[in-house]
Amino acid sequence: QVQLVESGGGQVQIGGSLKLSCAASGRSFNRNEMGMAWFRQAPGKEREFVAAARLTGGVTDYGDSVKGRFTISENYARNKVYLQMNNLNSEEMAVYYCAAGRVKEPPGYGRLPYRNAYVYWGQGTQVTVSS
Repeated sequence: QVQLVESGGGQVQIGGSLKLSCAASGRSFNRNEMGMAWFRQAPGKEREFVAAARLTGGVTDYGDSVKGRFTISENYARNKVYLQMNNLNSEEMAVYYCAAGRVKEPPGYGRLPYRNAYVYWGQGTQVTVSS
C-alpha cells in the first residue's frame, strides 16, 4: 500500500503565498518508480491537475493556469514533494490533493504518469484564499 499525507494548507490573502508538503510511505512505494502530483478541487467544480514531478527529479509538468506562479519540488531522500504557490487568487481556493502513480520508464527518461493515471491519493488539505 501507499500512504500520502498532505500538510501546509491554511488561509492566505489574495496575492499571498503558501507551501504545501506531501509525505509518501508504504510497502508498495518505490521512489524510483513514482511520479507525484498535486490536484485541486473547488466546491462544485471538477478536479483539476496542478503540477507533477518525478521523485528522482529531472522532469516537471504544470497546469496552464499555474505556470509561472507555482513550483513543484521533490526531496528524494525523504519521499516528499512540495508545492510552492505564489500570487494566489480567490478562484484557487480548493482542497489540494497529493497523488502518486507509477511510471514504467526508468528515471532519466523524462516521463511522468498520464494525468488520469494517478492511483494513490491523500486526504487533501484545504487552501482558503480571502480578500
